[in-house]
Amino acid sequence: MKILCLSLALLLVASTYAQKEQPLPKDLPPFGPEKPLRAPEVRKTKLENGLTVWLVPRSGFPKVSFTLAVVGGYAADPRDRPGFSQLLTATIDQGTKKRTARQIAEDMQDAGGDVNAFAVRDAIHISTSVLSSKTTEGLAVLADLADEAAFPDNEVTLAKRNLTDQLEQEETDPSFQANRAIAKVLFGNGPYGVFSPTRDSLAAATSAELRGEFARRFRPDHAALLVVGDFSPDQMLSLIRGKFGAWHSPSSPPVAPASAPSVTAPHAIFIVPRPESVQTTLAFGASGPHRGDSDFETTEVANAIYGGMFGSRLVNNIREDKGYTYSPSAFLQSFRSAGAMRTQADVRNAATGPSFNEILYEMNRMVTTSPTENELQQAKRNLVGIEAISLQSNDEVAGELADLWMRGLPPEEIGNYGRKVAAITADEVNAAAKKYFPAAHFSVVAVGEEKVIREALAPFGLPIVPAP
Repeated sequence: MKILCLSLALLLVASTYAQKEQPLPKDLPPFGPEKPLRAPEVRKTKLENGLTVWLVPRSGFPKVSFTLAVVGGYAADPRDRPGFSQLLTATIDQGTKKRTARQIAEDMQDAGGDVNAFAVRDAIHISTSVLSSKTTEGLAVLADLADEAAFPDNEVTLAKRNLTDQLEQEETDPSFQANRAIAKVLFGNGPYGVFSPTRDSLAAATSAELRGEFARRFRPDHAALLVVGDFSPDQMLSLIRGKFGAWHSPSSPPVAPASAPSVTAPHAIFIVPRPESVQTTLAFGASGPHRGDSDFETTEVANAIYGGMFGSRLVNNIREDKGYTYSPSAFLQSFRSAGAMRTQADVRNAATGPSFNEILYEMNRMVTTSPTENELQQAKRNLVGIEAISLQSNDEVAGELADLWMRGLPPEEIGNYGRKVAAITADEVNAAAKKYFPAAHFSVVAVGEEKVIREALAPFGLPIVPAP
């Protein structure tokens, strides 16, 4: 009872120091009318082999961006090969049956671009941006990679060594350690619990396994090609048919999208020891909506008010007012079948307990205190503005379309997002806050000096255990 009373007392003290809203300068001109993002016009087609094609012609700048997305990222990795997708994407452009790694690089350079392959939880993306006059050459390389990547033994050996070195370096970063641990806490051994490869999974992987996984995942009936840039739609579609028409799906079953997780993360503190650390990385996580849920956009507005933008309550509190941290962050993670609420901050050791307390306070304040009209409008302008800025480039539009396709959402969602955000009311934000922001819903990972963490966080009465 003493511990609970102390925790409540700390929260009450925090409320005394809540950041007061600062008035804007009197001579500042008013905000102009919001200009909604013009959603791109998307021409949708499906080839005879099942490949989905979305075309977005944009005249002007003479380049074309391609993104090929296939179902099956980290969530599809074999259980004994966590993070296998990272090795697959690191080696997919290192040789095909027709081209060596050097020839691929030279052909793409001649076309004015290069290949970027990466994995996310639910998909693998291969993207490139080439000169409009070199579209045929660039598309030929992309089709070659999609159908005939070879994974030469020598290139796989080199990639394994490079990724192992990279992993060793990443593991010195407390943010990386926190992200890896919170994924395991929130999603357990399920498909979304994998954040990175391990040394063992990299060491055990073989070229034959890569070829097998490539054949299983890279199939046109579970892939989409997103094209954005300066081109004629009819000519582009004809070119795509010519380059990708011979790509066929195997008779084996395709990769199934990841199912919703069944793990309930405990309200506890999980320690990742980092001896002699002078700061603590605090990572909070809880279940949240994913894009496509009816309250996703509302929760994004609520999160912006809470901690997702520079003038948010959390930033004003622990950065501007108290100076506990330089840059706290709060964001939504959204996968095809799951979502998570995340808060993260790097704080000096002496501020570990006070920062933890203020974060809990701001979470619960979202539940109990409605946003002001200024907070609501600022959050909505922020989200609509960021979307408009981020989707200026062809590459970003292609990537966004690939993300929508992966989630089973139509391309029109690009335009719908801003309209949904602009229409959100304070009552809707309150409902989302009550559903997702109670501090008791959150699990916590703390990376740092173990003795400091245990002493600083013991008064809150939560179980303190090693991270999984």
